[in-house]
Amino acid sequence: MAEDAVLPENSIPRRKTISSPYIHRLQRRHFLLFDVAPILGTVVAFGFLLVRPFGVMEFALLFSMWLITGLGVTVGYHRLFTHRTFKTEPWVASVLAVLGSMAAQGGVVSWVALHRRHHENSDREGDPHSPNLSGAGVLGALRGLAHSHFLWMRRHEYPNVVHYAPDLIKDRALMRIARLYYYWVGLGLLIPAVIGWLVSLSWTGAVSGLLWGGFVRIFVLEHIVWAINSFLHMFGTRPYESRENSHNGGVFALATLGESWHNNHHAFPESPSFGLQWYRLDPGFWLITVLESCGLAWELKRPSQARMAAKRISGTSDSVRHAA
Repeated sequence: MAEDAVLPENSIPRRKTISSPYIHRLQRRHFLLFDVAPILGTVVAFGFLLVRPFGVMEFALLFSMWLITGLGVTVGYHRLFTHRTFKTEPWVASVLAVLGSMAAQGGVVSWVALHRRHHENSDREGDPHSPNLSGAGVLGALRGLAHSHFLWMRRHEYPNVVHYAPDLIKDRALMRIARLYYYWVGLGLLIPAVIGWLVSLSWTGAVSGLLWGGFVRIFVLEHIVWAINSFLHMFGTRPYESRENSHNGGVFALATLGESWHNNHHAFPESPSFGLQWYRLDPGFWLITVLESCGLAWELKRPSQARMAAKRISGTSDSVRHAA
């Protein structure tokens, strides 16, 4: 709203953020359960190698659970629900919301509200996880990286979902899924434990499945996503103009399921493709194109070549370059 706009009598501007002791208690609980506990679970998993070696089953559970929950985050939480880069059937949206919830990175409505606020204030005051607002010099950079990668989740202003996600709170099916967030996280831990027990017919297989397909998988996926918020707002390549300090990290494209084309994404947030070009690896977009070919995704908002050319920074090319 413009500063000189006239508000109706007795009206109060909607608050963009909410801060209260109750909310901060919830944030600390989530931080301990789903950010700190996976670190401890990963330590236990390596200790459990003395009981049961890491084998094909452990690798299969770690990889498959990482892949489906990671796609739930990048395709569901990020590209569909936050930026509305494509449309899909309600049941597909529900599946993506459940898989994203199993990643233990927050309920879908809260995640979307936080990310929309990040785009609104990226690398400026109000950005919940910028690495560039903690002072100058090496110490400022280190403080910023620690804050943006991990520590910001302990306590922060909570974005008002009525302001940032009104479209989601009107979706009854999605809100039913959001209310069951903790159950979906639990399901994401139960599935690999049950599979581990069925495959091995032993308690050691169940525990190993829980550790590698559950806690280690959450740990790995979380730190991959957090590195985009932290390191890719300080290091990488910048082929496109964008008002914040976002960068691409193409070498990590497969590990991040396409999310590491971060400068591309900030330059064209409406695009379902973060790689933008066919030769840039973007598994999240590959899934969307599969859905499109099956008639389950439509209205993909691809930016035009003219728009991409207009935003390209002079002197850059499609080849990988080091940031100046």
